[in-house]
Amino acid sequence: MDNAGARTGDIVREAYSARSGEYVDLFGSMASVHPSDRALVGSWADTLTGPVLDAGCGPGQWTDFLAGCGLAASGIDLVPEFVDRARARYPHLSFDLGGFETLDAATESLGGVLSWYSLIHHHPKDFRTPLAEFARVIRPGGGLLVGFFEGRAVEPFDHAATTAYRWPVVELGRELAASGFEVIETHTRTGSGYRPHGAITARRQGAG
Repeated sequence: MDNAGARTGDIVREAYSARSGEYVDLFGSMASVHPSDRALVGSWADTLTGPVLDAGCGPGQWTDFLAGCGLAASGIDLVPEFVDRARARYPHLSFDLGGFETLDAATESLGGVLSWYSLIHHHPKDFRTPLAEFARVIRPGGGLLVGFFEGRAVEPFDHAATTAYRWPVVELGRELAASGFEVIETHTRTGSGYRPHGAITARRQGAG
């Protein structure tokens, strides 16, 4: 990670650490999840085999959900408070502290990666760095599911924690394709009371 990327990671970690209790109260359980998102992640999980990583697991609710789908799921997050909460609430699962730029997983060892709103703070010029690492650890044919803020242009906005970015589905799909993934499905949702949502399911392409 370059110096700018490292600084961004520090800013994100400190911002979420400062508001970790509030975040857990608002978003730290599956009760806060939109039914469509639960259905999407569940149907995606049904297509996977092998270990799955919840990248940006927060307090661990999605990791537990994936485990409930019958997958060997583990989580990783930058925020110590989230990892501590996840370990305490789901002691049967594995959670590690860290970012996505260098994952402690062997090449082509994972069946899939869930990145649910965990790349929203990455600057567009740094976006392919975690995608390249996801591509490294996911076996050919394995799956990636990315949730994000959808918009008409790639642009920053004032997120409650720190600066985040909106992505058009087409643009983010191009980033995935350039990183070795085949886009399978795209989903968007808009409505009163929340920012426009996007999700993309993708498959890791084989070498060559």
